[in-house]
Amino acid sequence: MTLALETIGLTKSFGGFQATKDVNLKVETGARHALIGPNGAGKTTLINLITGVLKPSAGRVLIAGEDITAMAGHQRVRRGLSRTFQINQLFAEFTILESLVLSISEREKHGARMWAPLSSERAVVDEAAALLDRFGLADVMGDKAQHLPYGRRRLLEIAIAFASRPKVLLLDEPAAGVPEEERRDVLAIVRALPADVTVILIEHDMDLVFSFADRISVLVGGSLFAEGSVDEVAADPRVKSVYLGEGP
Repeated sequence: MTLALETIGLTKSFGGFQATKDVNLKVETGARHALIGPNGAGKTTLINLITGVLKPSAGRVLIAGEDITAMAGHQRVRRGLSRTFQINQLFAEFTILESLVLSISEREKHGARMWAPLSSERAVVDEAAALLDRFGLADVMGDKAQHLPYGRRRLLEIAIAFASRPKVLLLDEPAAGVPEEERRDVLAIVRALPADVTVILIEHDMDLVFSFADRISVLVGGSLFAEGSVDEVAADPRVKSVYLGEGP
């Protein structure tokens, strides 16, 4: 087993309140891993610790065995860690193509050249166009992000994150607010990403989780409560009681 991501004793305290408590999470390379739990369980705090938005009170974060705990967020991106947010983080006035070109240009460390005519960066534009095709956005590449339906905005944000060529892609509720008929399309595109890209999904829609993940970690009260395969977690009476609202 090779690990794409590992947290060791990851803890975050806000005064006397512990948002996460001694979280030891292991995610295998290429996994489709879901992180679930009730509201207030500490899921987004954990993702913010992993991605460098928050500094841990204790513990470590490792990517492919390398300790990145002290690294800034942009340094973690360079190490292969990318994410999306619960609320879209897009440039509303950019076209879909421009958004992807900017992301690729930043990855290649010549972001300022993005403002040159697109035709002057043919290889970047070609890569952006290929990404838009992969994510089902090629037909709207000339539209501004603010004009996209919400489900396609979600896809654009995932495409932008994927353009950084991540080893680990963290998706924070990518289907939140997306119409029911588009949700499975979003997850199907994500599930079809290359097998060497590890995907960690935070999601409340359990049908989507069970159809997407090959392993699930359950967070309750800031601590890991249960872990296992989809079948193991679905059958765990403690998970049914705490998360799914089922009990004796």
